[in-house]
Amino acid sequence: MAGKLAVDGTPRPRYEVRLLRNLDNLFDLSPMFSLIPSLYAMSPSSGGGGNSEMVSQLVMFGAIFGIFYFLVIRPQQKKAKDHAKMVESLKVGDEVITASGIYGKIKKTAEAKEYFELEIASGVVVKVIKSQITERARAPKAEKPEKAEKTDKVSKAEKNDEAESAE
Repeated sequence: MAGKLAVDGTPRPRYEVRLLRNLDNLFDLSPMFSLIPSLYAMSPSSGGGGNSEMVSQLVMFGAIFGIFYFLVIRPQQKKAKDHAKMVESLKVGDEVITASGIYGKIKKTAEAKEYFELEIASGVVVKVIKSQITERARAPKAEKPEKAEKTDKVSKAEKNDEAESAE
């Protein structure tokens, strides 16, 4: 029994009881409310300075929104509009690339529906949602006939020069 009594002879509280007393002290909000009059004393004077601060904050917010609009929103809208125009201009026989990287030729288009039928291999036709078409496939560039004519003219001129120098 001697271990359960405190020095003054009163019973020693159990650990759980002390923990609950500490929690009561933790949630005691009276010290926080005693700071409120001090916080009011520290606030800026209301001699017209508060209104100019609010205007400067609104101007800053407007500037941030403007920068965000011109750097993010507007380019995205333009890109979406260009994509929609490209998808509307597609017709049967055009070669396209989908968002997943599938290369195919438009076999059938359904105006009322939101998909194309793509032929991705001979005899293999898949349905693809129109919004998943990312770009029109570019045909391989063939050599321009003008360059071939210029090289022919150059070679003819070289032959003439060689013929003249041989004489």
